[in-house]
Amino acid sequence: MKSKKWLIGVFSLVLMLMLAACSNYSNDNSTDKSSKTDHENMKMDDNKNMDTGDRDHSGSGEVPEGLKAAENPTYKVGSQAIIKADHMEGMNGAEATIVGAYNTIAYAVTYTPTTGGEPVKNHKWVIQEEIKDAGDHPLEPGTKVTLEADHMKGMKGATGTIDSAEKTTVYMVDYNPTTGGEKVTNHQWVTESELSAK
Repeated sequence: MKSKKWLIGVFSLVLMLMLAACSNYSNDNSTDKSSKTDHENMKMDDNKNMDTGDRDHSGSGEVPEGLKAAENPTYKVGSQAIIKADHMEGMNGAEATIVGAYNTIAYAVTYTPTTGGEPVKNHKWVIQEEIKDAGDHPLEPGTKVTLEADHMKGMKGATGTIDSAEKTTVYMVDYNPTTGGEKVTNHQWVTESELSAK
């Protein structure tokens, strides 16, 4: 009788240990799931910030002081063209309506945002009139500059370095992203080589 009670006690103890182990395994699984979901959400948020959070897709349509309209641009105001640039998601292949065309020097620049964070490399484009005290002559690659453009959060007032320069016609455009979503209006800037006839 004693041994029977002892066996029941041992069996109960083993059963309790097994149930406790199962319970921990289930909790571990749900923790893994929840941390995976958190990680996926963070990744989605990162992508969202990269694609839409830091860049103002649409602009006011205001142009910098001293910027001259092109007299005879390849793509006339009101005409359509296809964008061949991928400055942002949904831009490459989009059909654009030309809103403005201007003769200037376009620069690719690397700069550190005034809001902090990693440097933005090879940003396209900042034009001559959006660089503090740029004067009339092209700036050489490697030149340190202060940006007056406000295309992205933390850009205005940021210190940057010229990566490359291109004397060209730049265009302000409206377009519907190929990825869907809201129409982008008054986007600054697309260079002439980044457009093709419709």
